[in-house]
Amino acid sequence: MRGLALAAMLFTTTAWAEPTPPDLIAPAAFDYYVLTLSWSPGFCDTGGESRSPEQCDSGSNAAFVTHGLWPNDSNGGDPCGDKGQEDYVPSNALGIGERVYPTRGLAIHEWRTHGVCTGLDAAHYFKAVQFARDEFTIPENLRHPTAQFRTSATEIEKAFMDANANLTPESMAVTCQRGELIDVRFCLTRDLRAFAICPDVARRSCRGSLSVSPPR
Repeated sequence: MRGLALAAMLFTTTAWAEPTPPDLIAPAAFDYYVLTLSWSPGFCDTGGESRSPEQCDSGSNAAFVTHGLWPNDSNGGDPCGDKGQEDYVPSNALGIGERVYPTRGLAIHEWRTHGVCTGLDAAHYFKAVQFARDEFTIPENLRHPTAQFRTSATEIEKAFMDANANLTPESMAVTCQRGELIDVRFCLTRDLRAFAICPDVARRSCRGSLSVSPPR
C-alpha cells in the first residue's frame, strides 16, 4: 500500500539550491514532512499565552517561530502510531532543540511526539528541523509588522510563493483561528529537497479574510 501511495504522490521541482546533508535524511518510512511555522501573535491571542508564557511575554518580539517538522502519510494515517512519547532527550541534543524552537518545552514535545518516528536521533532531528527552516524566506511584510492588518490566506500564500521559488498552493496551507493567522504549513519531501503536493494539508487553508497581529 505504501508503494502505491508514493507512486500516486506528486512532487514539485527541487526547492533548495543547497543539498541536504546525508545524516539529516530520515531513514524511517513515511511519505512527506509538514514544516509548520507558527505566527506567535496569533498563537498567543488565541489561548497560547497560558501554555507558553515565555513565548507570549510582552517584549519577546516573537513573530514566525518554528512549531514543528511532522512526518505525514499521504493516506491520512499517522506514521508515528505508538512510537511517540519517548521520554529521554540527551542534553546535547536539547541544546540544539532550544535554538530551533521558541521554548525548551516545545522542543521536548516535538521530539517525543514527532521526531522519534523519523528514524533520526534527537540531535539530527533538531538539525533537520533547523535545516528546513533556514531554507525558507519569510516575506518582508510578515517579518515584523508594527500594526495589525487584515489580509487573506490567498495573499499570504502568494507572498510566500513570491519569496520561495517553486512553492505552490498545493504544497502549503495557511491556518487561522477566531479570524487570526495561526500558522503556515509547508509540505516537504522526506529528503527535504522539494515541496510535496499534499491535498490533505492544502485543503485546510483558511477562507476569507483574517487579521495579522503584530509581535508583542
